[in-house]
Amino acid sequence: MSTHPLTTVFAPAPPGLPACAQVDLQAVSDNVRALKERAGAAEVMAVVKADAYGHGLLPSARAALRGGATWLGVAQLAEALQLRAAGVTAPVLSWLHVPGQDFTAAVEADVDVGVSTLWSLAQVREAASATGRTARVHLKVDTGLGRNGAWDPELDEILTESARLQAEHALEVVGIFSHFAYADAPGHPTVEAQQQRFEGVVAQARKAGLDPAVRHLANSAATLTNPSAHYDLVRPGVSVYGLSPVPDLGAPEDFGLREAMRLVARLSSVKDCPAGQGVSYGHAYTTTAQTRLGLVPMGYSDGVPRHASGVGPVQVAGRRYAVAGRVCMDQFVLDLGADSSATAGDEAVLFGVGAAGEPTAQDWAEAVGTINYEIVTRVGARVPRQYLGEDLG
Repeated sequence: MSTHPLTTVFAPAPPGLPACAQVDLQAVSDNVRALKERAGAAEVMAVVKADAYGHGLLPSARAALRGGATWLGVAQLAEALQLRAAGVTAPVLSWLHVPGQDFTAAVEADVDVGVSTLWSLAQVREAASATGRTARVHLKVDTGLGRNGAWDPELDEILTESARLQAEHALEVVGIFSHFAYADAPGHPTVEAQQQRFEGVVAQARKAGLDPAVRHLANSAATLTNPSAHYDLVRPGVSVYGLSPVPDLGAPEDFGLREAMRLVARLSSVKDCPAGQGVSYGHAYTTTAQTRLGLVPMGYSDGVPRHASGVGPVQVAGRRYAVAGRVCMDQFVLDLGADSSATAGDEAVLFGVGAAGEPTAQDWAEAVGTINYEIVTRVGARVPRQYLGEDLG
């Protein structure tokens, strides 16, 4: 498997900034290479939705393509059009739409559109007619997740209508895809059941006269743990950014991945504090001895979960602390201890590279009862991104 280094040597965060999200684009490229090795003969669609899980849409997309991804995936059409406007020419699939949406720009820009309803088929047909071009669609089927996707009884009608429109050259059915409910639990019976259902739908589509070039079902977890689900194309998302989709089965480095984002801040003040002092709103935390308090200028408006109050891990000068008291909108406090030599301006690492001994997005997820996907994706727009490796060819 991949032999790329599992740690990144980050330079200190730029001075003068309250906080910064450092994004290692080489890690993104290397992670895609590792996923491509796992995928075997299947192509890789790097999912860059939600501003590339908070890492930055355009820089991350380009880094993923450098790493060997041949497709890009987004949820919303605006994201796909942003990629096209920036000159990205690789195939792009957008799959989450609403009634009344105009697909004209998508058809004109050669953006592939996910279709799971009769109304969306009709809207794609209208866009094709308006542009005089053949629209590229992927049929999304619900194989058991109970979320987006077509299922019986409408599925038969969608397949029939798709075949009719394809015969008229209004559209081309490029792919068929679905999504797992339990890919992060590879032994769960729904995994095999969904694969069987998916293969049945592909056969049903072919019987209706469709022959899609790409079948895709595997997300990050299935890409790493279930080769039988790779088919023609895999769609890794969180693993592109070096996070493990199956933390109970392995850390990023166990899969040849490394975290691409490091979230850091500069202490805005450090002050001596007596025992018995309440800290932050509601005095949910009280000092038990004379100590030093460090103020971190980040809060829930920047994506720091308020549920991290009292538990969020932060590293200062190689030592790990928990958030002291409540996370506020713009700031939170650390109890650094009486022996701390920290001063204002010192770096505080909220999360970074686990193999380098830093707190991780997974640590934050476990502390607040969520998943690592949410921790990185919620980092706010007020936090500037600093890109490492942006000049790579």
